[in-house]
Amino acid sequence: MTTRTVHRCPVRPAVPLAVWPVAQTSAQYQRAGRYLPACSQHPAKMLPELARRIVTEYSTPGQVVVDPLAGIGTTLVEAALVDRRAIGIEVEPRWTAIARANLDHVLDDDHRDLAEIRVGDARALGNVLGDLAGKVDLIVTSPPYGCDVGNMDKTRWGTGGGLCPTRERNYSPDRANLGHARGAAYLAAMAEVYRACFEVLRPGGLLVTVTKNARRSGRLVDLAGTTVALAREAGFSYVQHVVALHAAVRDSTLVARPSFWQMTQVRRAHDRGDPAHLVVHEDVCVLAKERP
Repeated sequence: MTTRTVHRCPVRPAVPLAVWPVAQTSAQYQRAGRYLPACSQHPAKMLPELARRIVTEYSTPGQVVVDPLAGIGTTLVEAALVDRRAIGIEVEPRWTAIARANLDHVLDDDHRDLAEIRVGDARALGNVLGDLAGKVDLIVTSPPYGCDVGNMDKTRWGTGGGLCPTRERNYSPDRANLGHARGAAYLAAMAEVYRACFEVLRPGGLLVTVTKNARRSGRLVDLAGTTVALAREAGFSYVQHVVALHAAVRDSTLVARPSFWQMTQVRRAHDRGDPAHLVVHEDVCVLAKERP
């Protein structure tokens, strides 16, 4: 009788899971009367309530919060309003201008002094932050999704044109923008970003990413899993996962608020025979730079 050695993979401890209802009111209502109307030009905005919840859960007043892919500055506004020092990095001048205008518009003088937006590339985060590198307490960001994103043009679509014009897709007409990266190029670029995040965080600091699963060629893209894998390669430990609901909770029922774009994409998938469902959540992954 022969014996066989069985090699077992080490079992990782379970990552705590939480569910946050951050869309009891719609995204439009959360921004109405606070953020500038120009925000609607950005194709992938973070919910203000989600940004605020992340900042309050994972930092304390007076700490430094950074968003290296700041977009229109939602994280910065919400962080400054709860007395964190907030710094955003954005490579696209168009979004930088809107972010700065949002800071001026939403924040009073005392809170405005806590927030700033800088032009720069997230892959060179240490250079952009200067003497703050190594002192950051919390990084909050939503990376590009590695698939086409854009604003719909209903008028154009109604007259036979494309629902989402090519020139408006992927954050920027500049092909060098991370929003245009796909496949191996996306993985390589985001690996650089997460390595840069690791370097600028203090020991014990946290990286919190917000992603949403998408479909490409009929297949689900596990962006949260990809993000965690890249962050782990950069040195991070995966410490918590949060399901951020984009549907309202009404008694025991989820009430979705799909956009016209989302409903159109789901219907098209069904017409192709793809068993797609409406996605009503985002994945919030919490990762830590462990103390030595």
